[in-house]
Amino acid sequence: MPTVFEWKGWKFLFYSLDYAEPPHVHVRKDRKEAKIWLDRVEVARNRRCTEQDLAALLRVTEKNRTDFLEKWHEHFGS
Repeated sequence: MPTVFEWKGWKFLFYSLDYAEPPHVHVRKDRKEAKIWLDRVEVARNRRCTEQDLAALLRVTEKNRTDFLEKWHEHFGS
């Protein structure tokens, strides 16, 4: 479960068993977690994140999308 980025206590990471899914990041902080698609930046799943959290996480993901996609393809070899 490599962490690819950290921002304000949020960890952006991949789950190694997610190789069969489209590119995405899991974002975690405390007991909050979101799954964000990378092809079209949008929330796939939300657990305990507020709307304000999600808006900020989407902005950060969009800003770093190219880097996240490169790291996805490096990690999963696709």
